[in-house]
Amino acid sequence: MNIQKRKNFILRIARVIPISFILTLIILTVPRSEIQLHKVEDQIRPYTIGVQFDFVTWTLDALWDKFSAASMNWQDIIPQENYRTIVYQYLQNEQQLNQTQELISDYYGNPNSDINEEQFLQIQMDFDLLKHNQCMLEPVYESLLSEQIRTVLYENELTLGNQAFPPVLFRDADLPYALILSPRDHIEQIVNLSLLPDLSLEQMIVLEERIESQLQVSALVVPVGGIGTYPTMIMRTTNFTYTAEVIQHEWIHNYLTLRPLGLNYETTPQLRTINETSASISGKELGNNLLAAYYPEFLPEPTPPPADETETSEPQAVEQIVPEEIIFDFRAEMHTTRLGTDQLLSEGKIDEAEAYMENRRLLFWENGYQIRKINQAYYAFYGAYADQPGGAAGNDPVGEAVRALRQQSASLQQFINKISWVTSFEQLQSILEN
Repeated sequence: MNIQKRKNFILRIARVIPISFILTLIILTVPRSEIQLHKVEDQIRPYTIGVQFDFVTWTLDALWDKFSAASMNWQDIIPQENYRTIVYQYLQNEQQLNQTQELISDYYGNPNSDINEEQFLQIQMDFDLLKHNQCMLEPVYESLLSEQIRTVLYENELTLGNQAFPPVLFRDADLPYALILSPRDHIEQIVNLSLLPDLSLEQMIVLEERIESQLQVSALVVPVGGIGTYPTMIMRTTNFTYTAEVIQHEWIHNYLTLRPLGLNYETTPQLRTINETSASISGKELGNNLLAAYYPEFLPEPTPPPADETETSEPQAVEQIVPEEIIFDFRAEMHTTRLGTDQLLSEGKIDEAEAYMENRRLLFWENGYQIRKINQAYYAFYGAYADQPGGAAGNDPVGEAVRALRQQSASLQQFINKISWVTSFEQLQSILEN
């Protein structure tokens, strides 16, 4: 980036958003793994040299692209009735890119591939053209979708005046993996470090095994769907229902970062769970609001209400009520596994707990859930997302308390305003009691 471009970049930022705000938010939204890393830097860094993700460079590039796009004012140029067309075109392009990439992978990796050299050259040309078109369409898609999300936030009274604060800025990206570390004798996330998005499975396994053998901790490399940087990073996917949820999940993190709850994200494991559960609850609700307003065809099927146990019904023959096939309940089985693991660890039976988790992983695999590894780090990461009962959170009361506060709140805005000032689990419990 030459000197003149830098000057123009700074001037463009200054016209759109105050520099002090941008710098503050960048500092505050550097992934929490980077903030916590200094505690174990001397131990971890030798294992991750060359594979750590560079957030500084990514953020500067993303800001450059965002403010270049902002100068075009796409939301003013393009009529609102055309927004859907552009979103659909973007999703269609992404699907075609995925399909074309699969053909390229088949040509290189499948010894029995039916693709000849001439066909492959055409496939490669198609892929390059699709990639070019998607790069041109991406800033338009992101700008228009951000405008629709701003409207949803306004309708939920989560804006200042008519503007979202912080402004909705996201970027579709190939997301880094997260290296999660937990002690072996209990479940607690002690490190969440972002790694390069192109790591191979072999590299992940080697890294995990080296760290576990040398540092005597539980390690796991996991994929993520979004990261609350600024602009936020959102996983590339054709699942628009998921995209609508994750964009707003990560915006909520940015919103909370400017308030006590987000500022204290890493203070205790309970506050991390409160942060993630609040963002998950809000992201789902706001995501559904977006879909209902603009893309109702993507709305997920409503969850059936629980059966009323007090309701009487006519008795049925036994053979009529016995199911023909027992359905494997992922959340219930994962909940059972977490409880069993917690019990063994509480008794100091670390080896037995790890053997138990591996046996349970095989059960999941046999029932169609191809989980590569279940260990303490697995639960330390996934257990913080407790927007639904059960699952990887086990019997952790923190998620239950956050869900209870949402149920007590008359609106999403009221819930977020209350939760954003929480600085301890005890404070959250006090709010529920009053």
